[in-house]
Amino acid sequence: MKKILNLIIALSILGTTMTGCNKYLDILPKSTVAEDEMFDSEIGFRQALTGVYSTLASQNVYGDNLSMGFISALAQNYNTSGASGLFVQTRNYDYTSAQVISYTGQIWNSCYNAIAGLNNILKYVEEKKNLLSEQSYREIKGESLGLRAFLHFELLRVFAPSYKTGANVKAIPYRISLDQYSQVPVTVSAIIELTLQDLEQSAVLLKDIDPIFNGRLERRHWFNYYAVKGTQARVFLYKEDTASAYAAAKEVVDSGIFPFVAKTAVSAAPGTKDRLFKSELVFALKNRNIQTWAYDKYFTFYGSFSDRLSRPEADFKTLYEVNTIGEADIRWLNLFEDSQGYKFPSKYWQTSTSTIDSIRLDQMVPVIRCSEMRYILAETAPTAEEALDQLNNVRLARTVPALVANSTNLQRTVIQNEITKEYQKELYAEGQLFFYYKRLNFTDIPFKPSAIKIFDPKVYVLPIPNDELEFNPNY
Repeated sequence: MKKILNLIIALSILGTTMTGCNKYLDILPKSTVAEDEMFDSEIGFRQALTGVYSTLASQNVYGDNLSMGFISALAQNYNTSGASGLFVQTRNYDYTSAQVISYTGQIWNSCYNAIAGLNNILKYVEEKKNLLSEQSYREIKGESLGLRAFLHFELLRVFAPSYKTGANVKAIPYRISLDQYSQVPVTVSAIIELTLQDLEQSAVLLKDIDPIFNGRLERRHWFNYYAVKGTQARVFLYKEDTASAYAAAKEVVDSGIFPFVAKTAVSAAPGTKDRLFKSELVFALKNRNIQTWAYDKYFTFYGSFSDRLSRPEADFKTLYEVNTIGEADIRWLNLFEDSQGYKFPSKYWQTSTSTIDSIRLDQMVPVIRCSEMRYILAETAPTAEEALDQLNNVRLARTVPALVANSTNLQRTVIQNEITKEYQKELYAEGQLFFYYKRLNFTDIPFKPSAIKIFDPKVYVLPIPNDELEFNPNY
């Protein structure tokens, strides 16, 4: 936490990964922009928000650690091994290793730095409200509150027990002001309630005025109204409030704004091939440098298959049920490709023939998908018939046969098992699978290393970084 104040100004004026943000940087050199002057115009507020998004899109957060990298390795998406293999200590759950300590420190510091930037914006958006139009005020405050909630929930899911196993356990601080003082961590349940309060305020502010309602789909790269509802769905489900989770997820799905990707787009030639199913993304972040690790270092062959991020082809065929129902699954057919004779996940091989930022297909990492909202509907639907329908909607969109509504398939345990399979297929290398296992307290997970004979659910709680423990005596 002591690092936060030193980074606030830099965070506020950062903006290298988003478009439409360079005009303000042309006014004064970065080093000469005073904080008070930064918030003397709407452009300054927008630039400050862009700095937060830049942090979220970085490798430390969703560009890597909370998507394709560290958190996916915890879910055993990869089978790297040996001294030089990526994430070996991570997938072995060696939480005392320098590797895990480094990644958890990056996540903690970057998320709380972003939260500090958001709290700074929220402070000035009230002090200088008269400088903003009503539309801009509501957008900026709504996004900032929503992101603050979103980030605290992410930290909760990484560093604290799940609600199911430890609702009353001390968790993490929920920071709503910008200062250098340590803050007493509150319980898992309290974090969830504070998160829901911020999300509700955010939804009220963004309701009806968010440009996404007017077809501005570039808003998927900002924390838009439906990103708020999607996060509410996740939080309510985590809290085991199924009725509220259902309502929030249904609002996203019923909006019609995030239709299933066209199968022809998924099977198209490189350059126009949509590997990320862009039309379905409710919230996605952009990083122009993502291929330097996603393609060059992670998902292509180099030296040894076990040094890169993949699994044997037989594992993928098992995962996608290729020998039974999944032979035509568009995810299996199009999101795993050969690199020097080995099968690699190609979701992040994304390229684009367009240079127009709003329509290009690359440089993106998914954060919230509409298909996940359908899985939440399937898990929380009031009737088994509706639950099966929601699940079948995704299966059919992926060219997987629908489950027949018979006495077996209408059993909730059967439906939940199929939802698990869908999380494993749909959200591969996106970070959400580990949190799914954690929320439901799985006592074993597929593909764990052979050296781990007994899976210990304690691995779902990552250690609080030592810097925080030393700085904050309240744990």
